[in-house]
Amino acid sequence: MSEKVVIALGGNAILQPKQEATYENQLENVRKSSEVIARIAKQGHKVIITHGNGPQVGNILRQNEEAKHVVPALPLDVCSAESQGFIGYMMEQTLKNELIKAGLKRDVVGILTQTEVSLDDPAFENPDKPIGVFYDEEEAKQLAKEKGWVVAEDAGRGWRRVVPSPMPQSIVDAPTIKRLVESDAIVVACGGGGIPVVLNEDGTYQGVEAVIDKDRSGFRLAIETKADTFMILTDVKNVFVNYGKPDQKALGVISLEEAKQYQAEGQFSAGSMGPKMEAAIKFAELGGKAIICSLDEADLAMEGKAGTQIHN
Repeated sequence: MSEKVVIALGGNAILQPKQEATYENQLENVRKSSEVIARIAKQGHKVIITHGNGPQVGNILRQNEEAKHVVPALPLDVCSAESQGFIGYMMEQTLKNELIKAGLKRDVVGILTQTEVSLDDPAFENPDKPIGVFYDEEEAKQLAKEKGWVVAEDAGRGWRRVVPSPMPQSIVDAPTIKRLVESDAIVVACGGGGIPVVLNEDGTYQGVEAVIDKDRSGFRLAIETKADTFMILTDVKNVFVNYGKPDQKALGVISLEEAKQYQAEGQFSAGSMGPKMEAAIKFAELGGKAIICSLDEADLAMEGKAGTQIHN
């Protein structure tokens, strides 16, 4: 049976850890992702794709910093729009090519998406979203001193710049995205969590400097487009409990109650699986099906044969 599915691609779908951020490397990674998404489209599902942009927006910021004596630097929300544009271009092109190979005639459309946040969000006082490349501690602290950055250690992998990550309130362009996907177009939207904007008292919007968590925005996108399934693709095949311990266990099909219990036990770390499970549980609470799985098994997961699946 055809379902409307929002697919949230993890960062590895665009750039592998420690891989050089060349256009060619990123294009090839996106092409591999598009192969899998084309298989889901071939199953007859309506598809909306969202994706991260942490490394990409970080590199654009670095380019801005290095060249600011020649070209005026741009604010973070504009850098986010830049990253959304070039990643969306790669996804549109590679996915269209994979659909052509599969003999499917479906439009692929990229939407430069704005996401509304609140200026009252406490995240603006407590930046914690890692972006950009990794540094050793000495270099990171030197950059913080020179550039006024906030830096922090990131899950034992090194030091990175951190920026505010407010909660998404709504997806400004959701009505347009919904109309497009209902016309059977495959839509690439809300990349990097969307471009963060605030709503002014007069009803107009303006950008703010932040980076929104893509899984939280993916949840909002899934709700506002009335998706049946919210799928979060990551670099592991399943969610685990007691991760890294002798009694670690992969979760398959679990109930909403089980998922909430594991969450209450603190099984999912804030820096990795925590936001993913938070978004998946919220979606399941509202009656949808939530899946967390690896990219290469996404089509199997849509058939109920792989990944961690949360059902209400």
